[in-house]
Amino acid sequence: MGGLGSTELLILLAVFVLLFGARKLPELARGTGQALRILRDETRSEEPDALETVDQPAGTSRPASPVAQSTGASGLGASGSPV
Repeated sequence: MGGLGSTELLILLAVFVLLFGARKLPELARGTGQALRILRDETRSEEPDALETVDQPAGTSRPASPVAQSTGASGLGASGSPV
């Protein structure tokens, strides 16, 4: 239950042929394949950046802004005033 059997796949194929026509289906499949390939390549190229931030121990992450660099653990800026 929950999976697609051969009958359901044949019905879906027939509906796609009726909606898009037999000549358009290979073009649609090719475009979908290219889009998935691009998406996969882009997510793979982003993985090293994501893994770098996950692998850093707590408290050693790079500050997001210059203001964060000038504040210490007390929350006070370089001049001693609250930030």
